[in-house]
Amino acid sequence: MVNQDIFCNFVVDIMIQPKYIYLEEVGSTNDFLRQYEGDEEMVVAWTDFQHAGRGQGANHWESECGKNLTFSILIHPDNVLAHEQYIISMAVAATMRKYLSQVLSEEVYIKWPNDIYVGDQKVGGILIENRLAGSHIRDCVIGIGLNVNQKEFKSEAPNPVSMLQLEGKEWDREEVLRGIIDLFVWQLEHFRRDKIREKYRRHLYRREGFHNYRDAKGDFEAELVTVEDDGHLVLRDKAGNLRSYAFKEVQFVI
Repeated sequence: MVNQDIFCNFVVDIMIQPKYIYLEEVGSTNDFLRQYEGDEEMVVAWTDFQHAGRGQGANHWESECGKNLTFSILIHPDNVLAHEQYIISMAVAATMRKYLSQVLSEEVYIKWPNDIYVGDQKVGGILIENRLAGSHIRDCVIGIGLNVNQKEFKSEAPNPVSMLQLEGKEWDREEVLRGIIDLFVWQLEHFRRDKIREKYRRHLYRREGFHNYRDAKGDFEAELVTVEDDGHLVLRDKAGNLRSYAFKEVQFVI
């Protein structure tokens, strides 16, 4: 029996050579790659501005033209079952956190399910769309928004922050992009599933202590126990009760 915890062959057995596609403007880089017909192992599409960019659900990702990174990655996993697809979210989030922790002065966290936080502020977000072939994932399009050089945010999003605001300097967006992709390629080729899960869980936002949350029944205080392999968030309230949530079933009250 093949050891399903081996992650070295997550995409391919040889060094991945990403293909980069720059688009001055596009509706959505995710939509662009969903329609892409090439056969490369990995394709990265990035743009100065996407006029139909989106976040999770009905959310909209605010990004000033030419200031931030809005990009998507197309990969073709050959050994990830549909029921374990959350491992891809964990891998991408761990990659983003690792890269940003190397270039930013402050601690970087992963806010469940797949936002990237510095303190209580959101610097990046991830949207993943998978297409299945039987019981396996055939194609995976990973959309990422990263606030890089934006000085001011005008949307109703409560807590955005950019790398420029955090560090007081402007960044070369393409250099940041290639740094993230290089780290992601390395992770795909070297990490095992158990290591990715461990790194994701170790750096979760609100990993320690009791914090405020809100579900369909109202507000409550709880501590974070874990994120399960299928992506469910497990909290323990002050009465000692375990509460398990799928995405959108609980809100972090910040």
